[in-house]
Amino acid sequence: MSFWDHLDELRQVLFHIGGALLVLTIASFCFKETIFNMIFAPLSSEFALYKGFDALLSIFGLPPIEPFDIAVINIDMAAQFFTHLRVSFYVALIVGMPYYFYELWTFVRPALYPNEIKAVKKSFGFAGILFYIGILVGYFMVLPMTVKFLGTYQVSEYVPNTISLTSYIGMFVSLILIMGIVFEMPVLAAILSRFSLINKELLKKYRRHAIVVLVILAAIITPSGDAFTMFFVAIPLYLLYEFSIIVCAPAIKEENDINQ
Repeated sequence: MSFWDHLDELRQVLFHIGGALLVLTIASFCFKETIFNMIFAPLSSEFALYKGFDALLSIFGLPPIEPFDIAVINIDMAAQFFTHLRVSFYVALIVGMPYYFYELWTFVRPALYPNEIKAVKKSFGFAGILFYIGILVGYFMVLPMTVKFLGTYQVSEYVPNTISLTSYIGMFVSLILIMGIVFEMPVLAAILSRFSLINKELLKKYRRHAIVVLVILAAIITPSGDAFTMFFVAIPLYLLYEFSIIVCAPAIKEENDINQ
């Protein structure tokens, strides 16, 4: 195919992705109540994570988490409508991610060799699964812990918290997407190892250094900055690092020794 033929194929792919994104955005816009009930659920002590902590505390005879209900206010005339649009777009982006990757895959596939097709196909599927796991971890673990700490923290009883709608939605979207992206660590490690930039032995050697980096990354991801929330973020990050070691290829020297 000529350069212009490739460009036409790319245009078709982008058109399909844009069309799917538009349809899913409209569909998400129609399910406003369901979507925003899920988004605002962590603002109440009735959320699943808090109830789980209550059950765990009761086992040890400790008092449950003090009930709370964080209020969200709007101070901008058009904020609610444009927030609805923005959230609908992000929901469409997340829900349609497998299809978007599939369209990109159909464009890239003809340029690859059979062995490369098999490897990239696995990487796409693996990346999609990890992305959604990261989003679930962000929603059910990182976000509630951050909301509980920042939303109920007060310097004085005379200064009640009044969280703006744009502030909460901004934190919600950023935390969820960041966790989804961070969970791509094993995929990145596997790709880099295929290009011999890293290997299994290298990651094992610098495991202690990586722990320090992961703790710093956990502190960056969690706006609250408290040790308890950072701990819950650092644990999955460390598990991802260990999983990255598993999926990484061994050093080239060892591969040659095995072949001999």
